[in-house]
Amino acid sequence: MKRFKFNTMKNEGIESIASAERRKFMKFGLAITGVFVGGSILSLTSAAKVQAALINEPVQPAKYPYSPHYTMVIRQNFCIDCERCLDACRTTNSVPIYGYRTLILERRIPHAQGQPAHAFMPVLCNQCNEPHCVRVCPTGATYKDGQNGIVLMNQDKCIGCKTCMAACPYNARYFKEEERAIDKCNFCFDTKLKESGGKATACSAACPAGVRVFGDLTDAATPAYKLIHTPGNEFWVLRPEAGTMPNVFYMNATEADT
Repeated sequence: MKRFKFNTMKNEGIESIASAERRKFMKFGLAITGVFVGGSILSLTSAAKVQAALINEPVQPAKYPYSPHYTMVIRQNFCIDCERCLDACRTTNSVPIYGYRTLILERRIPHAQGQPAHAFMPVLCNQCNEPHCVRVCPTGATYKDGQNGIVLMNQDKCIGCKTCMAACPYNARYFKEEERAIDKCNFCFDTKLKESGGKATACSAACPAGVRVFGDLTDAATPAYKLIHTPGNEFWVLRPEAGTMPNVFYMNATEADT
């Protein structure tokens, strides 16, 4: 299995970002609590929690543009790199050996005693609210589902130009030789998602450590909704400077979040 690396990012201070970007996240029920220098990672928390703290009274849940509005919370520090999620994804979605719909990145962390520790970061299509891939596709082969907002591929329309691959800030697409078209994660929309009644993807169901928490941001009963709206929990997204408004959120969880 080829190993992918990601660079250590240091929190060297907080910098401001455009108020328009803040308003966008507020629109989707999340408030910005911190920005790492360079804009590479945002620290987010529930907008309702922030507003309630300011005015000392309950706030109505945020309105989301899709119903259901699917999301995934990645509890990054729980990942043990067992790769069961990758195997489940390949089997469920007929992913070839050279392809991928999800990956696990690895980071080596220096240790005081000389033995480096390892941290793992699962990555997948971020199912963006403002997807660059949809904007640049010349044939409409990649598009957002009008009901749930999942970014989907119509391989019959795909001409294999790979423009969407170049536009994606998350390197979340690959060219599937057998179909001569682009393939990517679609939250198992046509495989596991319908079978599970919208409750789970193949990767989230297979994870033994509870790293990938799938859910619906419009349903307060789903685990992902509960995590995002738990007081004290903070989240970040990948590549916020790209302006894609991801629906995949990362957090460092505790045992209380299991």
